[in-house]
Amino acid sequence: MSEIIEQMDVPELCRTQFSTDHDEQLKKQGSADYFITSGDKIRFFFEKGVFDDKGEFIVPKEHSLNKIGHALHAYEPLFKAVTLSPKVQNLAKKLGLIYPVILQSMYIFKQPGIGGEVTPHQDATFLYTQPLGRVMGVWLALEDAALENGCLWFIPGSHNNGITRRMVRTPKGTFPLTDFIGREKDYDDKLFVPAPVKKGGAVLIHGEVVHRSAANTSDVSRHVYTFHIMESQNTIWSPENWLQPTEELPFPSLYT
Repeated sequence: MSEIIEQMDVPELCRTQFSTDHDEQLKKQGSADYFITSGDKIRFFFEKGVFDDKGEFIVPKEHSLNKIGHALHAYEPLFKAVTLSPKVQNLAKKLGLIYPVILQSMYIFKQPGIGGEVTPHQDATFLYTQPLGRVMGVWLALEDAALENGCLWFIPGSHNNGITRRMVRTPKGTFPLTDFIGREKDYDDKLFVPAPVKKGGAVLIHGEVVHRSAANTSDVSRHVYTFHIMESQNTIWSPENWLQPTEELPFPSLYT
C-alpha cells in the first residue's frame, strides 16, 4: 500500500473528500463522477481537511487518505491473492455460497487523529439485491482495531429488520449523479456493541446489519482491507446501484 500511495497521481478535480453524512454523501461523494466510475478502477478518497484551498496537501500524503477503492482485488496482485485465497474460498463454501462473486474492495486507513467517523449504516443501502441477504462484507484487520482507534460497532439482530434507505443512480444527464430513497433511522447509541479485533482477525458483516465506527482520536492508525461478496445464484443485482459491473471488469467469481 505504501508503494501505491507513493505512485498515486490524483487529478486536481478528483481530490474528493469522503464522508458518510447523508447530505455530504450527495454533495461530495455520490455526485462525483470520480466516485461513481471507480468500480473498475483504483482511486483515492481523502479525509477532510487534508488539502489547502489550492488543493495541495497540508499533511503527508500517506496520512491523508480515508480509503482506496474499489478494484484492488482485480488489479493489484497482492490484494487479488488475498481476496481469492483458499481461506476465503473455504469460508464461503462453509457458509453454503454456490456462485459467489466479488463486488468491490477497499483499503481503509482510519488515520490517527483525523480518521473520520463512519455513521450508522447498512451495506445493502449501497449494494442492493433482490432478494436481500445476498451480500456479505469481509473485513480484515491489518492492525489492532480497538475502542481507542475506531473499531466497528454493531446492533445485534438488526440484520433481520430490512433496510430503510437506498442509494441509487439518478437518470443519465441529471445532477447529482446519485440520490437516496428513504432515510437512515435514528439509532439509540445504547444498542451498539463494540467488536474490537486483533491484527490478522476477520469480521464478517451481513449486508443488512447496522454498524458504525467512531472517529479515530488516538495516535494509532487502524488499517483494514475489506471486500464484499455476493451470492449470485438466483440474485438480481440492482441496475440502480452506484456500483455496476463493466466490460473491463465483470464481477469476478470467488471460486476461480
